Amino acid sequence: MKLIAKWLLSAAALVFVAQIYEGVEVSSFTAALIAAFVIGLLNLFVRPVLVLLTLPVTVLSLGLFLFVINALMFWWAASVLEDFHVAGFGAALVGSLIYSVLGVVIDLALERLFPKQ
Repeated sequence: MKLIAKWLLSAAALVFVAQIYEGVEVSSFTAALIAAFVIGLLNLFVRPVLVLLTLPVTVLSLGLFLFVINALMFWWAASVLEDFHVAGFGAALVGSLIYSVLGVVIDLALERLFPKQ
């Protein structure tokens, strides 16, 4: 149940990002559901490999390079999907930052709703 709630709220967060930032466009809530799923898959499988491969750069930048990796995942998802568009890398960076902040808020809310037992 928690996973479905996170998926629905992540899709809603993506729609919210598209509403407040003009560099990100989502055509419908269904497209946002698919985009949230694809972003989740990329973050689950591709992001750890990129983090490991770019570890020296990440350490030298004091972790700031992780923002670039998040933006790349966001941008890559937009390039794969038809109904989810990002204007460019700068828009992907800003959009992924907003989406990440909303993701933290969603995670905190879900931890209160579904406490570990």
